[in-house]
Amino acid sequence: MEIENSLLIFVNPMSTKLFVTGIGTDVGKTLVSKILCRIWAADYWKPLQSGELHYLDSQKVASIQNNNFQAFPEQFLFSQPLSPHAAAEMDGVAVKISDFKLPKTKRNLIIEGAGGLLVPINSNGDTVMTLLEQLNIPAVLVSRHYLGSINHTLLSVSALKQQKIPIVGIIFVGTPLPGTEEIICKHTQLPVIAKIPLLDPFTDGTIQSYCETYGEEIKLNLNHELGRIG
Repeated sequence: MEIENSLLIFVNPMSTKLFVTGIGTDVGKTLVSKILCRIWAADYWKPLQSGELHYLDSQKVASIQNNNFQAFPEQFLFSQPLSPHAAAEMDGVAVKISDFKLPKTKRNLIIEGAGGLLVPINSNGDTVMTLLEQLNIPAVLVSRHYLGSINHTLLSVSALKQQKIPIVGIIFVGTPLPGTEEIICKHTQLPVIAKIPLLDPFTDGTIQSYCETYGEEIKLNLNHELGRIG
């Protein structure tokens, strides 16, 4: 495919893995994962999902992908829409950080986190950040515009930098707020990979149209920044 061939110029020709994390819950991580899988010829894995078992995030992501796309099974599926540590306790499941192993694929791979970086995944002190450290891959941060998002974004970036996790860049979601975006970029010194508006109507059709319009630009931004961090 054209996307895969162009990727060979910039990054590992076998497979590049990217962790999609966010500044909180419901900031657009699944939407971003869906778009990145489509334009970057990537497979998808969500290690933990709490609740919404009737319509998994992996199913949402899969709905606009090409035939060779693969969504790998979740490591843990919890029945209740709670923080993973609480959902696991309610379901009587023990979660160990050593349980998580990256799926094997020759394609690129998008891994979507649960909630924000410091969300607990068990009662042993492990968080989504611990999982990200265990997987040892770079992250892209999803920041949605709302009152308080500047603080949440700067705190998330600070936490990633403190743990020395490579940050590919920021993806903004929501109605454009140039002042907010400018101050975040100034303080973090991170590049913007994409700006995704609140699509109306919010359907697979509008998401595909967005990919067709902006996909090449986003792909180039992503590949360039992956090359930057090595």
